[in-house]
Amino acid sequence: MTDQKFSATILVTGANGQLGNEIKILSKNFTGYRFLFTTKEELSIENTESVKAFFKNNHIDYCINCAAYTAVDRAESEKEKAFLINADAVGELAKNCNDNQVKLIHISTDYVYDGSRNEPLKESDSVGPVNAYGSSKLKGEQLALDQNPSTLIIRTSWVYSSFGNNFVKTMLRLFKEKEEINVINDQLGSPTYAADLAAVILLFIDRMQEGKSFSGIVNYSNDGVTTWYQFAEEIKALVHSNCKINPIPTSAYKTAAERPLYSVLDTSKIRELLDINIPSWKKSLKSCVEVLKAD
Repeated sequence: MTDQKFSATILVTGANGQLGNEIKILSKNFTGYRFLFTTKEELSIENTESVKAFFKNNHIDYCINCAAYTAVDRAESEKEKAFLINADAVGELAKNCNDNQVKLIHISTDYVYDGSRNEPLKESDSVGPVNAYGSSKLKGEQLALDQNPSTLIIRTSWVYSSFGNNFVKTMLRLFKEKEEINVINDQLGSPTYAADLAAVILLFIDRMQEGKSFSGIVNYSNDGVTTWYQFAEEIKALVHSNCKINPIPTSAYKTAAERPLYSVLDTSKIRELLDINIPSWKKSLKSCVEVLKAD
């Protein structure tokens, strides 16, 4: 009977991650919705029977899938696990959403592109992941749309927040521990504050509640372009650190997984769809650092 007080019920999987936690914070302002936040322990999306049972036992209108295998380097040696969580499980989740008339919003990544271009990447541009993680996420997109053509997929890039492990928090830790660090300066992208992405997802749901329809793939990142080195320098300036940052090429920093050199997303489609202005990455970074300082 409690459902009657709410205009819609929103399931958020992977609720302990960066994006899930940011949606949790924002949910306090969305009192018209009932939120079901599930962690990996409470609802493992790769457990097909658990997912089926959850959908059967709960009336859900929207499912925001934040659950993912995100260890990019480890995915090279754990391909099976990455594909199970990022691809097969996503296909099954999409099927369950389709069978139960649930709108699926699935989060994907800039790593589906090969990084060889030098102009902002459109949703319609050709894909070609250069690592196992990107391949698993691309397969997840394809399975989601195969099983449920009404799925809305949001590709995003360089995500950070005050939660979990991410570049911003790593830099803040290293600034305290070291006098000098090396950071890559030849990979281009747009950092995304998970709090901004969370707000956009809930705006999509608001608009859908008003009767609008959205499906297919859209890109979202904060506005502007930077390198990891410039990103680090901006973080350093905000916290007035004395740590010396040395710019280095990708070739000087060996990782198990190859990274795309160019990850700048074209966000004109989402701006038009939602009629929004997207904050600059510098402005959003400042907001996040302020939250971290307060903590």
